[in-house]
Amino acid sequence: MASRAEVGARPSARAKPEVRVKVRPDRTEPQTGSSESGRYVYGIVEGKEPVTFGKIGIGGAGEMVYTVNYQDIAAVVSNTAVYIFDPTRENALAHEHVIETVMKNHTIIPMSFGTVFRTDDDIREVLKSIYPSLKDVLYQMAGKLEFGLKVNWDRDQIIEDIKQDDEEIRQFHQEIVRKHLQSTYLARMQLGRMIDKALGERAIAYVRDIYEALRGVCVASRDNQPIGDKMIMNAAFLVERNRETEFDSAVNKIARKYGQRLKFKYTGPWPPYNFVNIRLKLERVAASP
Repeated sequence: MASRAEVGARPSARAKPEVRVKVRPDRTEPQTGSSESGRYVYGIVEGKEPVTFGKIGIGGAGEMVYTVNYQDIAAVVSNTAVYIFDPTRENALAHEHVIETVMKNHTIIPMSFGTVFRTDDDIREVLKSIYPSLKDVLYQMAGKLEFGLKVNWDRDQIIEDIKQDDEEIRQFHQEIVRKHLQSTYLARMQLGRMIDKALGERAIAYVRDIYEALRGVCVASRDNQPIGDKMIMNAAFLVERNRETEFDSAVNKIARKYGQRLKFKYTGPWPPYNFVNIRLKLERVAASP
């Protein structure tokens, strides 16, 4: 039986460090409701010396968040009972709060929610087993932050704009309205196809313009699938920490350019979730007879 713990499981189109490793602890998997002591792992950072981040651990018990070090890298952890964490809002916020606290002063490669090991030694064994890959990822992500950008439009308003701006569509629409074309259904179907094509072209043009405006102030970008018919862009950008202000200004400038036509939702900074893909595969090992 196998379970997976993933670090930033969404790959990047331009930066996709990836490694897979099997870890075979001589123990059974965490069980719901267990009272056995374990370690909740938030992410991986660089550092030779142990560091603490305060009593902000997940679970509401005020557990200290600290590092488990191997050579010059470390896992950020807190003590916990060994069980499967429910992804409640409270737990998710606690997980994110730790990561946000750590990333104020460190580059952190985030582990997925609910990653639990039993001992510090188990964690060190994993760090040892994929040490070169973790070092490479930390090097590539050093001093960089992720920002999210979602762009929505008022589809009905854009359609009205197209009817005014596109001469062929404008004339055809007026002809349908004025002459009550004999085959109204087929005519409207044709108009609908023309409008859908124009919408697609306009969305592509908007997105291309936004990427072009931000290209010079980011290291990499990742285009994710838009959600719903109002969203035309769902992207992540990797930005040098010391260029955050420049990136912020560029986003605001392009948002002002489109005024009310497009609505920009800008989030971050985040760890590089979209630009790292590391999978740890933990396998249960049968007890010796």
